[in-house]
Amino acid sequence: MTRIAALLAAGGGSRFLGAQHKLLAPLGGRPVWTWAMDHVRAAGFDHVVVVTGAADLDLPDEVVRHHNPHWADGQAGSVQVAVAAAREFGATQVTIGLADQPFVTTEAWRTIGWAPDDCRIVVATYDGVPGPHPIRLSAEVWPLLPTDGDEGGRSLLHVHPEWVCRLPCLGSGADIDTTEDLDQWKSC
Repeated sequence: MTRIAALLAAGGGSRFLGAQHKLLAPLGGRPVWTWAMDHVRAAGFDHVVVVTGAADLDLPDEVVRHHNPHWADGQAGSVQVAVAAAREFGATQVTIGLADQPFVTTEAWRTIGWAPDDCRIVVATYDGVPGPHPIRLSAEVWPLLPTDGDEGGRSLLHVHPEWVCRLPCLGSGADIDTTEDLDQWKSC
């Protein structure tokens, strides 16, 4: 089985009022997105796809870039780009995470990516709270994903709760959406 991870990094980061795009803002001496990138790359997926859009990211050579030209239309389009990339690799599932979540650990990516195959949707939980990223979506659910708007797989969690496997993960699903979020994590 081919294991694909997709890191969504396309959004405009409109709630972040810093001097640059939130993914490029420094955290611990390097850009926010690089933390997520390092964790997913270390997890051991066969292919790592990064869905880009608003921010210009200098990606490592072994990472596959798929640009979402409609990034401003919401996250659903980026999820569709990730699914298309998984299809190109002949995968039957894709594990998706967000580039603005620097505290999702390598172990969390592995836990979700290597969950039992009988789970159609696998989501991370952190201290009992659903993340939901990373989230693994089997090919069976891809046709049901929204094609527009700002929701990815979350709608399926509510419509088909019987398909969902929740797995405890190390780390945190906290994301960096605002300058206040970044300042909070810088002070830790």
